[in-house]
Amino acid sequence: MIVAVPVSAKTALKRGFTLMEMMLVLFIIALIVGGGVMLMQNVGTDAEISKAQSDIRMWETNMIRYKTKALIIPTQQQGLEAMVTRPTVDPKPKNWLPMAKPEALTDPWGRKYQYRNPGKRNPSSYDIFSAGPDGLEDTEDDVGNW
Repeated sequence: MIVAVPVSAKTALKRGFTLMEMMLVLFIIALIVGGGVMLMQNVGTDAEISKAQSDIRMWETNMIRYKTKALIIPTQQQGLEAMVTRPTVDPKPKNWLPMAKPEALTDPWGRKYQYRNPGKRNPSSYDIFSAGPDGLEDTEDDVGNW
C-alpha cells in the first residue's frame, strides 16, 4: 500500500535551484572556459616557431652533408634549392645527392626559408632563416641559425 505524503509549499521550493544560483554556476563556467581560451591563444604560434627552429637545425645538418659530398656549400645564387635539385649554376658540385624534399623549403607560415652566403648575422659562414610569423626580414620574430 502506497501512502501519500503531503508536500508543503516550503519543501517544494527547496527542491529546485534559484535563478541566482544558476547564474552563479554559469558565471563560474564562463570564467573557466575564458581562462582556458586565453591560455591556449599562443600555443599555435609557439608550435610554429619550434617547427621552424627544428627545420633550420635540419638545414644546418644537411649543409654539412652537402659540403662533405660536394666539397662546397651552395652559393647565394644557388640557395637552399641546391640541396633539393642539382645546381645548374657554377660552381656545380662534383658529387651530388638530394638532401631534402621540395616541401622542406617552405617554413610553417608558407614562405620559403631564406639563405645568405655570406651571412649577414654569420659573416664568416651563412645564414638560414625564416622571416617568422610577420613575414618581414630583420625583425624580432625572425628564426634563424644565430
